Amino acid sequence: MIVRLTGTLLEVVDDSVVVERDGVAREVLVPGYAVGELAASRGREITLHTLEFIEAAPTGGNLTPRFVGFLHADDRLFFKRFISVKGIGARKALKALAEPMRRIAGWIQAGDTKSLATLPGIGKRAAEIIVAELKGKVADWATGGDSQPVETATFTSGQRDALEVLLALGEARADAERWLERAAQLHPDLGEPEQWVKATYRIKTGVEG
Repeated sequence: MIVRLTGTLLEVVDDSVVVERDGVAREVLVPGYAVGELAASRGREITLHTLEFIEAAPTGGNLTPRFVGFLHADDRLFFKRFISVKGIGARKALKALAEPMRRIAGWIQAGDTKSLATLPGIGKRAAEIIVAELKGKVADWATGGDSQPVETATFTSGQRDALEVLLALGEARADAERWLERAAQLHPDLGEPEQWVKATYRIKTGVEG
């Protein structure tokens, strides 16, 4: 099984990307939350943490191998836990994961079925099943809503100031930290808080970073 894929990001569409390596281009399905960040990396080398599954055609017929890719190894592990829920297959999970996985894990841990039910393709009944089967099993991913910050000791003073600005503008801490981390990968020479804020919003909106 291929668990990591590195190559040049050629295309980004609604639910997949195309990554090329050594003349071979692969289509990789991705969760909704990652599309904006990946769009900002078009034309650059990226690494995706991957897993494979076999997809059957709706009418039966041929079986097609598929790659699913994630920005972080922890997201790949969460996805595997998420699809263990009865009735949640790989395609449904990819559609549902339109929010960062740490936030979804926080909702599960809190038993917040109302928020879970807002995810694409997840209604009230599915949200209740997800909580019943996963509550207590996703604590390692949960952020307790958005209140518990990830480690920011490696942030520069400009990044930390930019984080405070983003929080004041109403952005969720988990999202803001993730965008800043990605901005640092794309533009390690940024210095002023204003530059970091602009870079994070380009990443958020999928505009070239």
